[in-house]
Amino acid sequence: MQKTNKVTLSVVVPVYREEKGIVEFMKRVKPVLLSMTQDFEIIFAMDRSPDGTEQEIEKQIAADGRVKLLTFSRRVGQDMASLAGLKYSTGAAVILMDVDMQDPPELITEMVAKWKEGNDVVRAQRLTRDGEMLSRRIAAYLFYWVVNRISDPPIPRNTGHYCLMTRRVVDEINKMKEGHGFIRGMISLAGFNQTVIKFNRPARATGTGNYNRVFGSLTNAITGIVGFSDYPLKIFTWSGFFIAFSSFCAGILYAILKLAGMPFASGNPTIVILIFFMGGVQLLSVGILGEYIGRIYQEVKQRPKYIIDRAVGFSDDTIKS
Repeated sequence: MQKTNKVTLSVVVPVYREEKGIVEFMKRVKPVLLSMTQDFEIIFAMDRSPDGTEQEIEKQIAADGRVKLLTFSRRVGQDMASLAGLKYSTGAAVILMDVDMQDPPELITEMVAKWKEGNDVVRAQRLTRDGEMLSRRIAAYLFYWVVNRISDPPIPRNTGHYCLMTRRVVDEINKMKEGHGFIRGMISLAGFNQTVIKFNRPARATGTGNYNRVFGSLTNAITGIVGFSDYPLKIFTWSGFFIAFSSFCAGILYAILKLAGMPFASGNPTIVILIFFMGGVQLLSVGILGEYIGRIYQEVKQRPKYIIDRAVGFSDDTIKS
């Protein structure tokens, strides 16, 4: 069901174990929003946190009714929490951002200006990555390099969750049935007028990140590739043809050389190399095929992406929709 726009701006913030960052976040975000409009909402979509994150958010709700909270029945992850926040937002434009101050709230003003110029999506593109290890930067570069060469909707390099989306983009994302929750790809898939603004990304203001840099990056890469491209399947289809053709040519060559009387040394090393090579290709092919089958298996079950435990500060009409 399409919602009636009840506020001008919605800010959706997925949080997990961010007890120390809530107050600082509100101190910086609210003045930016108030400089543009009184008509806004801030939605914290909170994964079940073992610290006092929920209590800190409830203090903010008591101080300002425009602050809202969603909690889930179990931990669902950043992407699913973000999707829940998008679903229950009501703004004519929705800003998705993190709470750790690596997404500078001051950019919201520029995002809104780009929106008013006629853009439906305004992404924040990082020029620098302060506080990140070299390995993380290399992984990010390789991720965007690969995804943008084989996936159908291109994703601007060095863009994360921080962006502004108009209501019609959010509504289209809410209609999507994909269970992977890869928001960067879903935003690109929605289309419409999209642009970027560039910024230097600062280090975290408080605490340490809850994102698993190695496993999380690898998972995102696999999701971005498998969820938005069938190119890996095509690669191994053509590889199979190439290897079969090469083997056929090699067989003809060996037959000609044998008929010409050319002696051959023992072929044990060649056989071992070929067996290992073919075994590796086959296992890799089966693994990639398994990724696609696994995604199909997850999608056909049609399980809910998340289950809301508590919704604080929302009207009954919003929750029912």
